[in-house]
Amino acid sequence: MTFPYLGENKDLNDIARKEASGAFISLSDGVTHYELRGDENAQTIVFVHGFSVPYFIFDPTFDFLFGAGFRVLRYDLFGRGFSDRPRVKYDIHLFVRQLKELLDALNIKQASVIGLSMGGAISTAFTSSHSGYVIKHVMIDPAGAEKIELPLAVKTAKIPVLGDLLFGLMGSGNMVKGLASDVLDKKLVERFQEQYKTQMQFKGFKRAILSSMRNGMLDSFYETYQRAGQLKKPTLLFWGRQDATVPYDHSAKIMRAIPHAEFHTIENCGHIPHYEKPELVNSILLDFLSNAAYEAS
Repeated sequence: MTFPYLGENKDLNDIARKEASGAFISLSDGVTHYELRGDENAQTIVFVHGFSVPYFIFDPTFDFLFGAGFRVLRYDLFGRGFSDRPRVKYDIHLFVRQLKELLDALNIKQASVIGLSMGGAISTAFTSSHSGYVIKHVMIDPAGAEKIELPLAVKTAKIPVLGDLLFGLMGSGNMVKGLASDVLDKKLVERFQEQYKTQMQFKGFKRAILSSMRNGMLDSFYETYQRAGQLKKPTLLFWGRQDATVPYDHSAKIMRAIPHAEFHTIENCGHIPHYEKPELVNSILLDFLSNAAYEAS
């Protein structure tokens, strides 16, 4: 059954993708939008974004690390940005497979991985199942320490058929307005929201978001974090003290699962500290990624 997802009035095809920067590559589940910059002999850093905001969310960190001499790779998860919206289950297996296939296609044998929010669960699952690819692991306000508690309206959207109708008939405005809770600094909200709107016009976006909710991407991944912790990979954890999306209290469970992680609380900051406080986060990040003392034994 096809549902009327209001606001999605464009096909995501080669013509539409001409307005995007970066590059495109075909993987087993569809086309992935990515950007790769830097000397191929430099240490590679891979960015994995969160639940619905595509790779522009890493703008400050991506540009900084490229300028610092790293090779940097960011990409849009399936269903987001300019990547395809395949008709599949949007579960952890899809997203881990996408990351592995992308690295293989680009001939990247090892990298340090940075995961934001839901991307933290993805990067952790990737680390635990494909540890040979990962040199160091960075998490920014990662989801999955425990199940995310959703508002009643969002829980209703998870109900098959009824949820599709309600979610599809909702104007996109509510989703855009909801982004404001991610950012404590309200001066950044308008720019953030305008960048976000572009992906919403392409067919399949809301279907992918619904499928992600229905297939566990906002549930607990605590055992996955525990498995990753047992690998003893050099790990860095950031958390905004005022995070209203993934509560700061969840950081305690991540630290129990990965007790060797270096943990930094970012004060007066919401869900995306690297975006709100780039000078502070970039300095810590550069030290972690550059310092040989952090190398895995």
